[in-house]
Amino acid sequence: MKKCLYTLSLSLLTLPLFFATGCAEYDYTRHISEARSDIFRAETDEFTFTLSCVDREQPYLADGVACEMTSRIEIVLAPVQPITADFYVTINGAFGGDMSFRNTSGDYYYSQGVESFPSSSVAVKLTWGEEEREFTATSVKNEKTLSVEDALSAATISEKELIAGMTQNNEFYGEFYIRLLRRDKNFYYVGIIGKSETTVSLLIDAESGEVLARRESSLR
Repeated sequence: MKKCLYTLSLSLLTLPLFFATGCAEYDYTRHISEARSDIFRAETDEFTFTLSCVDREQPYLADGVACEMTSRIEIVLAPVQPITADFYVTINGAFGGDMSFRNTSGDYYYSQGVESFPSSSVAVKLTWGEEEREFTATSVKNEKTLSVEDALSAATISEKELIAGMTQNNEFYGEFYIRLLRRDKNFYYVGIIGKSETTVSLLIDAESGEVLARRESSLR
């Protein structure tokens, strides 16, 4: 079992969220184990570039216990045509590094811990061999996109009975994974994980908060 504090990174402490159950108020944000709060994308004739802003617990275990989180940016570079090269990525002229090739997906990956996340857009510079490219990746969020906290609120309201069953003596025993997704529009994935072998997964419209799909699955 993990021994850890129920804490959140600073990026998730700005707007405390309370969920009303009867006369009591409860802060479910204390139980977030992973939050992908933004995605930056760019498409060129040569690449599809994605940068994700992620807060994630350490150690990262789906065991129903939320631990202290750290903030990271995660970058995926997918060449349109296969390229055999060593890529180096720089973000906003401030940080970056060598990207790792992933055989299973045929793309390149880079991750780095950060103190704060970018907003609106990022300047990207790619170098490989004698080649160099510069472009801008923009956030997929707009003024209607719900926050991570709003997505959590929609999930807890939709799953009142499940949440009640995971609560004892006014304490919730579980954790939440919340991930902004981009397809033809924005969605949120919300995973509700208890100490049992089952997790409940919700697909939520990232603008209206409507639950579009629900699935239960085993962790084993």
